Amino acid sequence: MRANYPLTLLYDANCPACAMEVDHLRARCSGGEVDDALRFVDIAAPGFDPARYGVTFAALDAEIHGVRPDGSVIRGVQVLRLAYDAAGLGWVLRPTAWPALRPLFDAGYRAFARHRREISRVAAPLIGAIRALHARQAVARMKQCAGGACEVRRGPSSGSMS
Repeated sequence: MRANYPLTLLYDANCPACAMEVDHLRARCSGGEVDDALRFVDIAAPGFDPARYGVTFAALDAEIHGVRPDGSVIRGVQVLRLAYDAAGLGWVLRPTAWPALRPLFDAGYRAFARHRREISRVAAPLIGAIRALHARQAVARMKQCAGGACEVRRGPSSGSMS
């Protein structure tokens, strides 16, 4: 498992659906032993250079990519499986790796990725409301901290995924 982490997610923060998912992963992976399991790089940030990762911007824009510690680049649902695993939610995406279902999930993800901007545009009010709710919940949790220390609750790690 450690060979995959820290995993750097190359994501588009200008995509509301993508940004919401990264918010969720970032919140699950901050603090404790998984604090450094995921790193996040916004491909829409000024000065971002895809050549650093040996890929084109068009490829990065077409689907999520991840970079393993050894520099190898992975893409698509495999990135999401590893990210969810790091966040203690590996069980959620485990069926996407099952041989009989994998082609369906891969095709479904590619369809989502191809239409993510339209999906985000249509779902923008819902995405905005969810992100605002999560922000309010984070503030409420921070207010409950005593002396600057809080108990962090996470699901158990689900083991290694590739």
